[in-house]
This record gives sequence, C-alpha cells and structure tokens, in this order.
Amino acid sequence: MHEIDLSKYNIRSDLIIENTKESNLSKSYLENNVKVDYISIKKDNLLKGDYITISIEDITDKTNFNNVLKVLIKELTRILKLTKIKKDDKALIIGLGNNKSTPDSLGYEVLKDITVTRHLFMLDEVEGYRNISILEPNVFGNTGIESKDIILGVVKETKPDFLIVIDSLASNDVSRMLKTIQITNTGIHPGSGIGNNRGEISQKTINIPVIAIGVPTVVSSISIVNDTIKFLTKKISYHKNNYQKDKFIPSSNINYLNENNDLNQEEKKELLGLIGTLDENTFKDLIYETLNPIGYNLIVTTKEIDFIIEKYGKLISKAINLSLNKF
Repeated sequence: MHEIDLSKYNIRSDLIIENTKESNLSKSYLENNVKVDYISIKKDNLLKGDYITISIEDITDKTNFNNVLKVLIKELTRILKLTKIKKDDKALIIGLGNNKSTPDSLGYEVLKDITVTRHLFMLDEVEGYRNISILEPNVFGNTGIESKDIILGVVKETKPDFLIVIDSLASNDVSRMLKTIQITNTGIHPGSGIGNNRGEISQKTINIPVIAIGVPTVVSSISIVNDTIKFLTKKISYHKNNYQKDKFIPSSNINYLNENNDLNQEEKKELLGLIGTLDENTFKDLIYETLNPIGYNLIVTTKEIDFIIEKYGKLISKAINLSLNKF
C-alpha cells in the first residue's frame, strides 16, 4: 500500500485534540461526567498556545447544563489568566458565522445573551461589570468584506484590550460533533475545517490577545462512513464477548463504545474482506475517491441542530458573562 497524503483532500478538523499526538496532552480531569483535556504547544508557529478541550455527553437537561456551565466558567477563567487578561481590560466579543445557516450560527446565538456595557462605561464606571462590546461581522459571501478586516476596523476605533471570538467548528469524529467545546488563546482561522480558509484572527493579525471558543457542529460524509465501520467492528466484538451476560438486556440500552473492545485484524478481514485489511488513512482515501466524483462528499449535521445550537448559545453566553463580570 502507498502512503496517502490526506491533506490534499480537505479531510479536516478544527479540533486540536484530533490533530495532535496524545503525548501533547499535558493534563486531564473528569468532573460530573465532563472531561477536560489540556494541550500546550510551545514550538509550532501556527498552533503555538494553550488549548482546553471540554468533552460532554449532554447539555439539553438542566442538571447536565449546569454541570457543563460550572466547568466552562472555570476553564474560561483559566484561559483569561493564562493569556494575562486583567480584570479591568476591555473586551470585544465577536460572533462569527452565518445566522441564516443553523450549524454556522453559534456565534450569532451567543451574542444574543451577552451583557453589553460599553455604552454605559462611556457615561461612567459600572461597578461589578467589565467594559464589553459585541460584533457580528457576518460571512464574506454576504458582506464582501473579510471578517478580519471588519474586526480590525472596529478594534482601531473602539480600542478593546482583548477579543473573545465564537465560531462553529468542523470535526472528523462523529462522536465529538456537538459534544465538544474548544477554548484557545491561539486565535481562529474561520472556515478552515471545511477547506474554506479565510483571514486569520489572532494576536499576530489583530495585535491584541484573541481567545477563541468553538463547538464542532458539522462532520463530513467521509468521517461518518469511516466511524460507522469502526463502530460496527466494536459492536460485533462487544456482543461476541458479552452475549451471555447481556442477552436479556435490550440492545438500545448497551453502549458498546464504553468498553475497550474491537475485532482483531483477522476477524476484520473475515467480516469485511479486503476493506478490513486497510489502515484508517487508506480507507478514508477510498471513501473520498468513492463519494467525491459523484458529489456526495457532504458536510452534515444532526437533525436536532436548531435546539442544540440554541442551548449552546445560552451556555456559552452565560459562561462568558459570569467569567468576565463580578455581579
């Protein structure tokens, strides 16, 4: 088998945890079913900085929402300290994306509930609050102006001390879609996860610190097919090893992904034939060559996207308000 360079196929992810070696993980912890991973990159010029990845199961009920909120406030406070943001620094909160496309509307949803105070500070100091303004630059296709250029103009006139940028991300792992929050002080490259690279928004281009918050809302057809095959072999392996124990339990109640099990190479070959012998990169290449010529290399999201995006909007806006202000 020849080695495949998948970079030319735009099979991309905006999540650092999917793009870096496990050895780069510096620390992890679990709190109320919410997992947090820390990655700090010190050498790579493009990726250099701090990354916090919050992995969750659900935010749609009150208990889980509040559990995630507590962790998110804690980690936003941490990234502010790592970025050396002072308590009286002025903030500009930016919501990237397109409010007419639900998977791309996270930034818009977050801005709805941000506590804006800049106009009050123009009159007098407001005790317990930070000087905060917001901006929704919309997408290049609607305005004809790069988001970075709009932001540069606003920063020049309003002179904030730092930015918080919210954007929808892309994942190459089905299990992370709408179940991950990434926080970083490295800035953001709008559209990079779907191969639609736009102007970089970072301290290098804006000249003030940029904290980015993102949630993966879409995944490619290639990733869906690849992950489905992986899930299939794990499911068969689990039931093969646990049939007697679980035969009276409805299959809908069994999460076989929680178990460390999979078929070996011989079993995969027996089940899938030649496809079962391919490594993951070669298999993804095969899927790409199957779907792309017929126009089915799609970027997709879940059917509950409207409801979940609204929940994430409320979650992230509340966490930002409570992290930046001292009510």
